[in-house]
Amino acid sequence: MIGVDTNVLLRFLVVDQPEQNRTATAFFSSRTPDNPAFVSAVTLAETVWLLTKRLHFPAESVVDLLRNLLASEAIVLEHEMELDRILRDGGRPRTDLADYLIAWSGLSAGCRHTVTFDRQAAKEVTGMELLT
Repeated sequence: MIGVDTNVLLRFLVVDQPEQNRTATAFFSSRTPDNPAFVSAVTLAETVWLLTKRLHFPAESVVDLLRNLLASEAIVLEHEMELDRILRDGGRPRTDLADYLIAWSGLSAGCRHTVTFDRQAAKEVTGMELLT
C-alpha cells in the first residue's frame, strides 16, 4: 500500500495542472487491490475542504467524488466503512466531513467521545459531544 498526500489526490480529481493530473492519474491507474493507494483521514479532510472552499465545487459533486473513491478497489480510505455508511443510499454528511473524520479517529483511538463547541457537529456526528 502506498500513502497519498493531499496534493496528489487533488491533482487526480481536478485538471487544473494538466501535467500533474496526468502523473497522478497514471499513479492511481497503476494501483491494484493488492497494491492500493491509501488516503488518510487528514488527506481526505484537506481535499474536501479545498474542493468546497477554495475551488467552489458544489457539495453534491464532492459527494459524488467520494462515492467514486469508495467504489475503487485500488484505493483504501481511512474510515472507509463509516464514510460508506453516511453516503449510502444518496446520503450526504449533515455537517463538515472533517467533523466526522475527527470523531471517527477519536473512537478508533479508544476515546469515549470527542468534545466540540460546534453545536451542529455535536448534534449530527456520533461520537461528538458539546463541551459546556
